Amino acid sequence: MTNLTLPSTQPVDATASASRQPRHWRTIAACSIGNALEMYDFTVYSYFAMLIGKLFFPAGSAYGSLLMAVGTFGIGFVMRPLGAFVIGSFADRRGRKAAMTLTIALMVVGTLCLAGAPTYAMAGSLGTCIVVAGRMLQGFSLGGEIGASTAMLMESGGFGSRGFRIGWQGASQGCAALLGAASGAVLYAVLTPAALESWGWRLPFLLGLLIAPVGLYIRTHLDETLDHAAAESRPLSVLFSQHASKIARGVLSIAAGTVGMYLIVFFMPTYLVRVVHLPASLSLMAGCVSGATLAVMCLVSGLIADRMAARKPMALASVVMTTVFIYPAIWLMNAHPGVPLALAIIALATAISGIGGAQLLLLLMEMFPAGVRASGLSVIYSIGVALFGGSAQLVVTWLLARTGNPMSLALYMIVCGIVSACAMFSLPDVRRRTS
Repeated sequence: MTNLTLPSTQPVDATASASRQPRHWRTIAACSIGNALEMYDFTVYSYFAMLIGKLFFPAGSAYGSLLMAVGTFGIGFVMRPLGAFVIGSFADRRGRKAAMTLTIALMVVGTLCLAGAPTYAMAGSLGTCIVVAGRMLQGFSLGGEIGASTAMLMESGGFGSRGFRIGWQGASQGCAALLGAASGAVLYAVLTPAALESWGWRLPFLLGLLIAPVGLYIRTHLDETLDHAAAESRPLSVLFSQHASKIARGVLSIAAGTVGMYLIVFFMPTYLVRVVHLPASLSLMAGCVSGATLAVMCLVSGLIADRMAARKPMALASVVMTTVFIYPAIWLMNAHPGVPLALAIIALATAISGIGGAQLLLLLMEMFPAGVRASGLSVIYSIGVALFGGSAQLVVTWLLARTGNPMSLALYMIVCGIVSACAMFSLPDVRRRTS
């Protein structure tokens, strides 16, 4: 009997492994699309904020229109915690697949509102309301997206490749930021100002809509990863009654990363143009450089995580290195202004910050049991982004205007880095091989 069964073992295992490969990549693609759409829309909106303000938020001055456009974008951050509570708990009750199908459907509707809204000149305040509603829908859906999709990535394969799978969350954001910056650069280069204002600005949003149905189709055909025996009927109640301290420390732990993302990737080009007085063309170049760097480093981060015995050391080292690096980097930019140096510093800062990304996500996910895993990460991420990421550009702009000190950006990042390092140091580092 032994001789009959042993020869067949290896081929069966190899066949099973081969059959899992397409599902493995399909899951990565399905889970990454939501985050990619988030970062892509953010990038596109930021590059066309002035034009959107002019078209949908008429005011007495260009600054007033821009302020209302940026404020409308901020509504998405405000809606994220609500989406985290509703969709995150749904993912822990009904499954990751159902929640991810819901989030991408809401994202499609929200993006369609932005792409198709009539301007104020065409429909008055109706167009403004449609844009606001679109941002609210996007923010609500994204509040639950990160928890459900990252939980599915974590649970969809073997323990030894968790880091690589989760690394695709950040990598997809980097690719989307690169694509958003590139599309903005192409449109500004090939279209006249009149064409850009008339219809050109809508094209990047419509481009984003093309991939959304693909993502929706793939997500509806995924295998569920939540063991329904482990599902919680009241995940939020369990989460806040048994894990409230982890939630608070988790929110503070991501402060440095989210502030770094929104300042280095998005605000830094504006800072270099307005404060350091570099050419405006730097904005799109910086977006491409930071996006490409983030995509590569998040995958590297995931591969490193799969080879380390613990999650916390690299995540903590990334925060500490960014905190130490940022002051001399900003000083150097101001002392020796130049486009090549600025792009090199942006790439290096993005790389240092991104090298701990996958480890931090794993650290946060693995400290929760499966029944509250999606809602736990959703709440941490949405509150952290709303409090720190959504306000970062406003805070730094206010500090620069108030103090006149060009180092204000670095000082604010240092404060956030110290807070995050202290909070992260107190988090439990749990590697769960059976969940």
